[in-house]
Amino acid sequence: MSLTKFKRRPFGNLMRSNFFDLDDFFEDRIWNSSILKDRFWNGKTMTPAMNIKETEEDFEIELAAPGFAKKDFEVTIDNGCLNISAEKSITEEEKEKNYTRREFSYNSFERSLQLPESVKEEAVKAKYNDGILSFKLVKKEEAKKQKPKVIEVS
Repeated sequence: MSLTKFKRRPFGNLMRSNFFDLDDFFEDRIWNSSILKDRFWNGKTMTPAMNIKETEEDFEIELAAPGFAKKDFEVTIDNGCLNISAEKSITEEEKEKNYTRREFSYNSFERSLQLPESVKEEAVKAKYNDGILSFKLVKKEEAKKQKPKVIEVS
């Protein structure tokens, strides 16, 4: 008999929910090698936190992405997959008589989620406010829970 280490996921097991996080799938199986254990190379440091909430009418997704502007995001849906990416770079230079100060920063990330078949792809809405990128994914009518029909007994 062999023991396998249990890995607790930070936002629960997305496989049991209606979503499948492609980033976690590849990160766990491909990027989790001993040479990449260094914090600098660890993909989790560059992956924004995400919350997924399901209601009877829709799914609500919140992605923490502070420091970006609306124009920095690219959101697409391709073959039932919601792809979110953002890229931002800043360069600052100051020249004086005897020195030059140059500073730069670069931030980027990508997240991909396989959408459930119950989502209307044409009705997906995105909003960015106060560092949170929010999505509302409306469910198809047949996927919404129907209220039970009450039958009177005579």
